[in-house]
Amino acid sequence: MKRIVFAGGCFWGVEAYFKRLKGVIDTTVGYTNGNIANPRYEDLLAGRATHAEAVEIFYDEKVITLEKLLENLFRIIDPTSINRQGGDIGVQYRTGVYYQFPEDKIVIKNFILENNKKYDGKIAVEVAEETGFFPAETYHQDYLDKNPGGYCHVDLSLLRADEQKD
Repeated sequence: MKRIVFAGGCFWGVEAYFKRLKGVIDTTVGYTNGNIANPRYEDLLAGRATHAEAVEIFYDEKVITLEKLLENLFRIIDPTSINRQGGDIGVQYRTGVYYQFPEDKIVIKNFILENNKKYDGKIAVEVAEETGFFPAETYHQDYLDKNPGGYCHVDLSLLRADEQKD
């Protein structure tokens, strides 16, 4: 089992999308790569914390590769947008890929280099070693399962049938 952390705007939709993907074992929404330990949602809103809203993803690398996960991330975000996805604006809504292992950094950088050719603008996805992941409050976990009509900037229909869990 491997682990990666993705930021793609509001974490509710990102989590809802990835938890449906074959090979993804578990997801947790939270806050990563910011300036303080154990931030709360209110800290992000008030500007006291500089974390990205993110999703911690545990996956089976025998079922899905990091490249395939990245392909799915890029399918649901605008990778050229800075501090904005959908209607969400602010540093907490930046896009990012946060890794723990140097070999993952190489895969991520190569993926971005290859995919930069597909976009008019330069890819603005932050790539950084993860410096701390803090789970979000309970009410944020599996939010769209609990609130099916809740806000979501992610188009969940972009998940192809052959990629979905049974």
